[in-house]
Order: sequence, then structure tokens, then C-alpha cells
Amino acid sequence: MAYDAVATQRVFERLKVAPMTPSIGAEISGIDLSEEQDDATIAEVRAALLAYKVVFFRDQFITPEQHIAFARRFGPLEIHPATPKDQPNREVLHIAHGPDSRGRENFWHSDVTWRAEPSLGSILRAIEVPDVGGDTLFADMAAAFRSLSPAMQDWCRSLSAVHDIARVFAKRLGKSMEELHEQYPPQLHPVVRTHPETGEQALYVNIAFTSHIEGVSAKESEWLLAHLYAQAAVPEIQCRFRWRAGSIAFWDNRAAQHYAASDYFPAVRRMERVTIAGDRPFYRDER
Repeated sequence: MAYDAVATQRVFERLKVAPMTPSIGAEISGIDLSEEQDDATIAEVRAALLAYKVVFFRDQFITPEQHIAFARRFGPLEIHPATPKDQPNREVLHIAHGPDSRGRENFWHSDVTWRAEPSLGSILRAIEVPDVGGDTLFADMAAAFRSLSPAMQDWCRSLSAVHDIARVFAKRLGKSMEELHEQYPPQLHPVVRTHPETGEQALYVNIAFTSHIEGVSAKESEWLLAHLYAQAAVPEIQCRFRWRAGSIAFWDNRAAQHYAASDYFPAVRRMERVTIAGDRPFYRDER
């Protein structure tokens, strides 16, 4: 099942939802996220997220507490292991780069796929951004899956892949692979994930956390993953968001990948992210 963006546009009565591309992304206006939203408005935000996979808000100068409160309307929140234990509002992950730190998120990925139950979505808020650069790109991974040949689609439907936190966070957290695996053991997820709300099928492997495909040789795994990773890099299934202070992006980690362009060094880019907990990925054949 794929959402029809034109048809979906008609259901929005409280919000103005402007699509950014034919495939992915929409900007939402007519909402003040510093205020508590009623259930009908939250339902429209969720419908827009499902239809467009990432939605954007401008000029939302909210507090961390308001950021957390808005995210909680979509489900329980998770705490990232990179968050300091003594930090207030531990649901907020601070992502900051500047003269002493180059951006390191410049690869296509979906957040925390190393969890047994990876996140539903992430809500990222811009605190300070460069005058130029530091955009984030988003890719529609359902469209990426549809772009594969029927034979390749069938093969991918039959496969599962291992996702491993240590690939990225062993070095960043200063821990050994064994230490991290004690708390977050590698997880086996389907290569093609069925979206639990829309029924869409999307590629669910990413260069950050996927270590290998189960049940094939190392050479076959390496080749196939490289081929699948490359599908996110097609401009026709992407949108690109230029940040301003007070901008917010809310993306569906079950259906989209993102890439934070690291082209702004040594300028400062400070962001805060709150992440909504999800459920265990599954594949269900709905053909």
C-alpha cells in the first residue's frame, strides 16, 4: 500500500501541508508547537508524517520541555546511550559540531536500527545553524524498494540482516564491542520492512548499522548491501531541507533514511533530537 499524496492532502482541515517533492517531504504551517495540541491536530500531523515520511515546521522557538511534550503525543520516548547520565531532560540528544568537531552524520542511515525495537521517528530541532550549509537530505526507502527489479525485490523479501551498535558507537562512546553487545546485542531485522501503519514495504538496511546479510557469503553480502545502500542516493526519491534556527524536522525512521551534509566546517551547527520508541520490524507479504 502506498499513500496517495494528492488524495491525502484533502484530509487536512486544521493544518496547511505543502509537499516539497512528488516522493517525500512536506512543510506544515498553521501550528504553534509551544502550545498543547488537541487530538485532532496531532492526528493530522501523524497523517502528514505517514503520507510524506518527513514533515517540517518553521519558526518554532520552543523549550526542551515543550519539545519533549510534543514528541510524547506520538508515543513513549527513548533515551540514547550517548546521552550523559547527569543531563537534565535525558530524552533530548544534543548534536553539536563546530571548530573542534566536524559533522559525522554524513551518510545515509535510519536511527537506532541496532535496537530490538528501533524508533518510530525522530524530531530534530535547530538551535544554531551555519549561514550556509548543514542541510539534511531525506530519502523515501519505499520508493527505493519499488525501484528494484521484481527479481531483486523477491530476493530481498526473503532476507534478513544484522544491525550492530558497535559499528558507530564503540569508538564514540569509548567502549569495546563486547561491552556494548552486553547491553545492546546485535539484532536481526528483515531487509524489507512492512510499515506497521501504512503497509508499505521499504528497504531496511543502512550503511551505519547494518553489518551483514544473514545466510549468504561475505562477498555476496558485501555486494548486495552496496547495491541496496546506493538506492538512497537517487535524487528523484529525495528532498533536501535547509535549516534555520527554530526549524523542526519530524521523520519516520520506518520508511525514510537521512543524511546530514557535513559541508559547514568550521561553522557551528547545534541541534537537539527527541526520539519516539517504535516496535520490532517485520515483513508481511501483502502482494
